[in-house]
Amino acid sequence: MSQARSLWKIAPAVYLPALLYGIGQGAIAPVVALSATHLGASVAVAGLVVAAAGLGQVIGDIPAGALTNRIGERSAMLSATVLVALALAACLVVPTVWGLAIAIGCTGLAGAVWGLARQAYLSEAVPIQLRARALSTLGGVQRIGSFIGPFLGAGAMKFLGTDGAYWVHLVAAVLACAVLVSLPDVANRRGKGPIAAQSTWGVIRDHFPVLRTLGVGALLVGAVRASRQVVIPLWALHIGLDAQTTSIIFGLSGAVDMLLFYPAGSVMDRLGRKWVAVPSMIVLGLAHLLLPLTHTMATLTAVALLMGIGNGLGAGVIMTLGADASPPIGRAQFLGAFRLFADTGNGAGPLLLAGATALLGLGPAIVIMAGTGWAAATAMHRWIPPHPRAEQSA
Repeated sequence: MSQARSLWKIAPAVYLPALLYGIGQGAIAPVVALSATHLGASVAVAGLVVAAAGLGQVIGDIPAGALTNRIGERSAMLSATVLVALALAACLVVPTVWGLAIAIGCTGLAGAVWGLARQAYLSEAVPIQLRARALSTLGGVQRIGSFIGPFLGAGAMKFLGTDGAYWVHLVAAVLACAVLVSLPDVANRRGKGPIAAQSTWGVIRDHFPVLRTLGVGALLVGAVRASRQVVIPLWALHIGLDAQTTSIIFGLSGAVDMLLFYPAGSVMDRLGRKWVAVPSMIVLGLAHLLLPLTHTMATLTAVALLMGIGNGLGAGVIMTLGADASPPIGRAQFLGAFRLFADTGNGAGPLLLAGATALLGLGPAIVIMAGTGWAAATAMHRWIPPHPRAEQSA
């Protein structure tokens, strides 16, 4: 039925570029706001500059699907590498805050293409019995890269100032591009060349029932996951912990998160997607509910670790669900639309938290995000279809 390939055989062509690109993204993540303030931005405006990457990714999701469908996965990623290299070069030289915001937004556009192209490739090239493990591993290596990146960026900044972080991302992106060029891409199952049999909007129209149900579930999942990255440092500040302690707690949570990606994929492949998606959201919801009850470093660390477990349990689940639901013709276009929901949730989660905090206070706002997590669990339980079998794969 397919040219079954082990994850080991495809690892260099698929996972090494993703790791390198994730390292670059992680390197600049802590310094974008700092760069904006150096250009004269207020704290609020600096926050908008940081948000430009997420906005760029949301804007880029559907065009990324169309581009990948038209020119193929590897060509799309090479094009995205050129874009991110130009954007990072701009970050090094732009004299204005809004110039920096546009450049950061372009890194989000490039990231949308990178993420979608790898997901589309794995959705087709890997047998369905390995699909969840393949996509969870993709999410896992990206997490590992994002974890390593800030440390490499910090080392570079000792010699180059804040520009060092952007140089790390630029070098990592170029290396990822070199890997893509030098390694033979694994042939996909479509045969020769991309399939362009239907317009993007036609694909969205035909599969809108899935997008308005499972897609909404993905949006809720994205909101809760993004909230996790905000509530830990905010609550640590609220209870009087210093920045160094907060960073350690956040890092420990991320380390637990990284350890679970392959077990999560294995459970999804063996038992079904619900066995990961629903518990992940229940645990994240519970951790949000417990967070306002913490008042010491020890109790906050315990809840942060629980959040890491909840988030790690769901590693790769949204990509896997998108792959399961995607049609064989117009797959990349569908995935672009599906990723739009999840990425919108990623952007909406912190905004919902900020609005609720302004109205009700931080504690009640975190409880609202707990409810969002349980709403996501309910949506996943209701709308995830039965576990796909090999004979169902395209």
